[in-house]
Amino acid sequence: MAKSRPSLSSLAFWRKPRWRPAGSLAIVTGASSGIGRELTLRLADQGCRVIGVARRRERLDEVVSSRPSGTIIPVVGDVTDSSVCDAAMSEVHQLAGGRLDLLINNAGIGAIGPFFDADPQRLREVMEVNFFAVTQWSRAAIPCLRNAAAAQADRPCTPVICNIGSVLGHRAVPDKSEYCASKFALHGWTDSIRAELAAAGIAVVLVSPSTTRSEFFDSLVGTSPGQTSKSVGSWPPDRVAQATLTAIAACRSEVLLSWGGKALVYADRLSPPLIDRVLAKK
Repeated sequence: MAKSRPSLSSLAFWRKPRWRPAGSLAIVTGASSGIGRELTLRLADQGCRVIGVARRRERLDEVVSSRPSGTIIPVVGDVTDSSVCDAAMSEVHQLAGGRLDLLINNAGIGAIGPFFDADPQRLREVMEVNFFAVTQWSRAAIPCLRNAAAAQADRPCTPVICNIGSVLGHRAVPDKSEYCASKFALHGWTDSIRAELAAAGIAVVLVSPSTTRSEFFDSLVGTSPGQTSKSVGSWPPDRVAQATLTAIAACRSEVLLSWGGKALVYADRLSPPLIDRVLAKK
């Protein structure tokens, strides 16, 4: 008797990966304000338990108390501190036996001003938070994400790493050299691990917003007071969060947000010298 062959539609290769919030466990860094706060609240409202990580205890407690007990689990501390990362992973093991469905690397800082005039420490601080902390948290989370991927038969839900980048990780601008460098590094590293983790069933999503109307500019490092950022097409945090969760659910590789951000990136791809002239400081 001839063996029956599986139809093409039944092969896992053809299944579109999806992430589902209901019943999932997520980690969100920078969860006390801005995009991170909105992401945390929206995930909790959709049935996802969230380990929220932030430096400011009072602000994080406000987020935790706004939702039913046990929905948002706080971890207080700086993302560059390895003990804070260890504490978050410990929560993953206690809450879900070492299975993690989503890591959102959202925490970030910025700086404004000419590179030559800045203290060299400014570059190191920005890179530590925006790049090295992301790689540290991802390295720690990958075994837990692999555990979730291995449990696909029990609960079809593709585990995801989502990195919050920037349009300035596609096209750099003057007076933000350190920030641009950190986001370019994040962009390249994200593309690389996406290819590395594909066979393990882990999706890697890069979300690149333009300027977001949040408290980001209240905590610039190595920057003179009163500095502002010129941009076109900025979005509020809730809109960025919604677009991010849509990209995560669909396991999109990369999304650019805002028409202004897209215009900058696509124009640069068409004619880098032209954008160089447009952005050059007089």
